[in-house]
Amino acid sequence: MADQNPRIIVEQNPSQARLDELKFKSWPKWGCSPGKYHLKYEAEEICYILRGKVKVYPKPPPSSSSDAEVEWCVEFGAGDIVTFPKGLSCTWDVSLSVDKHYIFLSS
Repeated sequence: MADQNPRIIVEQNPSQARLDELKFKSWPKWGCSPGKYHLKYEAEEICYILRGKVKVYPKPPPSSSSDAEVEWCVEFGAGDIVTFPKGLSCTWDVSLSVDKHYIFLSS
């Protein structure tokens, strides 16, 4: 059964050992300019943010109560490793242009 409250995980200032373990330099690159982007993750994604600053606003699951309607966000930027769970729908609010390496994990 899918997680009804998928979590975004941010690793700030990861060690060089952690970066080496991920081998992120072999991953594809993606970038975007400032703006708002609506995304749905069909697979789990791990990314390493090379530059930029983002606030991500997760969309509450359809079965959530009115208490869950309070808008919250996850902030991250250059140097962070971010994991997005499969099934997450969200809005990226990009304040500084983003460049990242990313990989989608198979389930």
